[in-house]
Amino acid sequence: MHDIEPHYHWRDDYTAEEDSRSPFFGRQYDEFRFSQKVYNYYIHPQWDAFGSSTLYLKILFVDYTEQYAILELIGEWNDCLHNDIMFLKREIIDALIQEGIYKFILVCENVLNFHGDDDSYYEEWYEDIRDEDGWICLLNTLQHVEEEMQETQLQAYVNFGGPFNDINWRPQKPKVVFEAIEGLLQRVTKRLY
Repeated sequence: MHDIEPHYHWRDDYTAEEDSRSPFFGRQYDEFRFSQKVYNYYIHPQWDAFGSSTLYLKILFVDYTEQYAILELIGEWNDCLHNDIMFLKREIIDALIQEGIYKFILVCENVLNFHGDDDSYYEEWYEDIRDEDGWICLLNTLQHVEEEMQETQLQAYVNFGGPFNDINWRPQKPKVVFEAIEGLLQRVTKRLY
């Protein structure tokens, strides 16, 4: 796992450590010292810790004008034992919402497991952004992760699975990814109503 780096092709356009509005502003990275682990495996030092012992992330891009953020996650998302959603919501999402971000794309292809529990933090997140036409979308969830999320009833608050899987987002620019996801969400919403 130590060789899985966060997506770095957008670093010319955005870095969270240089964004004064980011929760990671001013953070410095040691490219040669591996200290963070998922299970017993070291992960690349570019991943950011936010309070969880098994889940890490990287804020890949934020557009304050269009009000969206793209985050990439790695590890085990464990709400049952570690209440990871609480850490994610309180340490990262709340800070971004305070800066006017209401649309969230979370790349989940490196989320190896999901263990659900209560959905109250997801509901709170949804309530915090819905009046601003906000949304939450998880990209490229693994099948067993998606199944556990469905069993936890997260689909009431978060968009994932189906058209949001197998999206080739890496070669695209952030705005293209955002517009594609927003277009998919509009089509999915029209089919529901």
